[in-house]
Amino acid sequence: MAVKDSVKDQAKSKIKLPRQYQVLIYNDDFTPMDFVVDVLIEIFDKDEETAVALMMSIHTGSSAVAGIYPKDIAETKAAEAVRWAREEKYPLKVVAICLP
Repeated sequence: MAVKDSVKDQAKSKIKLPRQYQVLIYNDDFTPMDFVVDVLIEIFDKDEETAVALMMSIHTGSSAVAGIYPKDIAETKAAEAVRWAREEKYPLKVVAICLP
């Protein structure tokens, strides 16, 4: 039994969590605030109150973190937000950046 427990402990210690990426939404002078709120609700699963607060943070600063996810999810959400913005003819900038 002791050998089996030792192997389990070694296996557990080798499992690494995936690197996390933050998705940043940047402020611009052309994308409507309501559209940014919609993006935060629809793509980033924020409730309306949180989405409005984040949008105001983006509006008053240069950017804000919309969420933190594993790489594939972060890149997919960023790309989806940009695609939707381009369909609506807005220059919204959304990027996924690796956390240190």
